[in-house]
Parts: sequence; C-alpha cells; structure tokens
Amino acid sequence: MDTATHHIEGHTMYEHWLTVPLDYFGACTLLPPDQDSRMIPDRINLFAREYVRDGHAGDPRLVFFQGGPGSAGPRMAPIGTWLDTALENFRVVLIDERGTGNSHPMDAAALAAVRAPEAQAMYLSCFRQDSIVRDAEILRRELQGDQPWAALGQSFGGFTVTCYLSQAPEGLSEAYITAGLPSLTEHPDSVYELTYREVAKRNEQFFARYPGDEGTAWYVASHLADVEEHLSTGERLTPARFRQIGITLGHSYGLENLHFLLEDPVWSVGGQRRLRPQFLARVGKLLSFADNPLYGLIHESIYAQRSTGATRWSAQRVRGQFPEFVLPAPSAGASGETDLRREGHGFRFTGEHVYPWQIEQDPALAPLSEAAEILAFETRWPQLYSPEALAENTVPTAAWIYVDDVFVPYSISYATAKQIRGLKPLISNEYHHDGLRTGGPKMIEQLIGAVRG
Repeated sequence: MDTATHHIEGHTMYEHWLTVPLDYFGACTLLPPDQDSRMIPDRINLFAREYVRDGHAGDPRLVFFQGGPGSAGPRMAPIGTWLDTALENFRVVLIDERGTGNSHPMDAAALAAVRAPEAQAMYLSCFRQDSIVRDAEILRRELQGDQPWAALGQSFGGFTVTCYLSQAPEGLSEAYITAGLPSLTEHPDSVYELTYREVAKRNEQFFARYPGDEGTAWYVASHLADVEEHLSTGERLTPARFRQIGITLGHSYGLENLHFLLEDPVWSVGGQRRLRPQFLARVGKLLSFADNPLYGLIHESIYAQRSTGATRWSAQRVRGQFPEFVLPAPSAGASGETDLRREGHGFRFTGEHVYPWQIEQDPALAPLSEAAEILAFETRWPQLYSPEALAENTVPTAAWIYVDDVFVPYSISYATAKQIRGLKPLISNEYHHDGLRTGGPKMIEQLIGAVRG
C-alpha cells in the first residue's frame, strides 16, 4: 500500500492507494477466454482518504460507505456536518467504493472497450456491496492488521454495512447505519411497490404546498410531447424523463428545490414558446448519469441475490400497478398528456427509479443498454445477506430509520432492524433520506450513544 500524508488546519490527511482483485466471486470466469474478456483487468486500484484530528491519533478507525451506488467518498472542504462530529470520536476513513472517485472509476468509454455485452455485464456485476466489503477488509488489514474497525453507511452504504455484518462481522467493532437497512430476502418488487406509494404521497405534499406548480408541470410535459427540447448532453428531454426530476423530492428540502426549479421554465423565442436554456441545464444535471454511470447500470442489481432471482426491470413492471404513474404512449403526443389530466390523475413525478428506456436515452449509458438488459435478467447472483448470521449478530449496531423515507421504505427497514440481533433503531419523522447531511452532529451523537449506552 502507498500512502501520502498532508497537513491541513487541525488535521492530518492520509491518502491510501492499494490494489485489490476485481472479481471475488468468479463472475468473469463464466466468460469465454476471448479478446473481450481479456480486456477485463484482474486487479483494480482502491483509494481511501483518512482524516485524523489533531490530538486524536489514538482514536479507533471508522470507515464510511457512501450512498449510491456509484458515488465516491465525500470531499469536504471545509470539514463539516457529520464528519466534524465523527472526528471527535474516530479516525475517519472515507473509502472511494470500487468504480468511483479514484478507485477504478467506471464510465461508458471504459466499459465500451469490453465490446461484448455479456462481458460488460459480468464486469459490472463485480461492483456490488459484497465486493466492496471484501475491498474494505483488505484495506482494514493493511491499516491495522486483525484489529476490527467501526463502519458507518448511508443509504446504499447501509446496504454495504448490512452485508458486512452478514459476511465478515469479525472485521467490525461497531456498526452504524443511516437510511440504509435493506430487505434481507424480498424481491425488489416489494421495495418498489412501497417507494411508488411514498413518492405519490410526497407529490401530494408538494402540490398542496405549491398548487400552481401542477399546472406548470402539466404544461412542460405536454410541451415536451410535441416540441423537441434537448439537454446539454444531447439527449432529448421527453415527458417521461421530465418526470424523473422528482428524485429531488426524497431530500429534506426537496419540495423547495423542485419549486425553485419549476418557477420560470418557459420563454418566448421568435414568437414560439420554448424551455429556457437555464432550466434545461439544471434539469440535465439532475437527470444525467455521466458523473455516476454505475448508479444507473447496477441500481436494481444491488437488490438481487440468490434468494430473489432476476430483477427483470422491477421498477418498470411495478409502475404498471399505479395508474397515476402510467405514461401515455410516446406516439400520443400532447394529447396523451391531456388525456391523463382529464382522467383525474394528478401530475406525478417519479423518484429513485431506473427504467430500461432511460438507459437507452441517456447518452452516458446508451452504449451499455444491452449489458444492462443482461443484468436485469441475470439469476446467478451470490447471496448478499444472511438472516441466520444477522440473527446471531454480536457487533454493537444502531440505525437511523426515517418514517417518510421515499427511497428506503420504513416498513422494510424496520422489519430488517428486528431481524438483526442487538440492533438499536432510532426512528424519526423529522428527517428524509439525506438526514445524515442535514442532521449533522445530532445524527452521529445519537448513533454513538445508542451503541455505547
């Protein structure tokens, strides 16, 4: 392992580099030994940044797993929110999970070099939480030998910590989770049935607070059905894609941020009404997966394991159960949007849902649409979680669970909390999915207090 040391005000910062195996589970051994499979590396870089507050060099380590999937460890300048409080108790290791940041970052160009879609799919299957746990164990041993460390996981990072407790609990001294307790056995269909209900409620709250925005949303969707508008990525903004800006509703200030986005989207150009370039630029930042392609490509795969089988584009299929979220046929134009409105359905933005047509439309993902299709119907997944191991858990564990979480449903999280021996749940209707960021010191202090009594 290589380490660089830097000194910043009040802290020492270590940057750690090492190499780890790409394929821990033999996924790529299923491929024929042709030119495409030989483009897949045997080992990849792993990067982590460690902060140590002055006077705290003797503190135990805590490793942080970011949400996503596909998001790098946080870069904080200055140090603030939850990290500031954590550094009063731990040396904090911010790991760039594989495929993100400086840890073998993945993008469409890198994956397209592996030309066969089957090879691309097997390559992508190596970037889930079970592989991240094995990376963390290699890093832990490099840093502190057999001594266990604490772990904190936000959202998908909580899925990773749950996997850690299932598969390598000997590496953990304490476990902390925020907005990230997954179902241990259920198919993702069960998750999406709940998230559609939650995002529908969040839509109702939004339009109750800002009733004028519903007319704006209907107008923009109808306009996009008839008039070609393009994002800065080159992608056409369709009515279905426009609805996906509702992902911001899952955040603590999501109602306000969506309202600000919709406050002035239209202008007149040469006597024709068009969407403002500034509006299109902001929408493009919300919708494009250029910065984190893994999020789109393996989003449903993080729910797949031997006990669930294939995801089969779960969010797309389950959407059909909710009439208010059903879209008109693309050929219907603005009349289809008008029909939906006439049928009495309020406008509905979608949430944290990934669809097959979305992969095809996003230029950052389109070259990998065949690989995404293969992953959606893959059945050869290893098991992520062990209900048996978790029922015998001995690692002190606490988890924040949010009643109004649009992304990780409360009922599933609470059911899982009851299946992990000794886990102490902290339940709140004050926070949304990003409570770790918005709650700051309180979130960490209460987690530590719950674990240590």
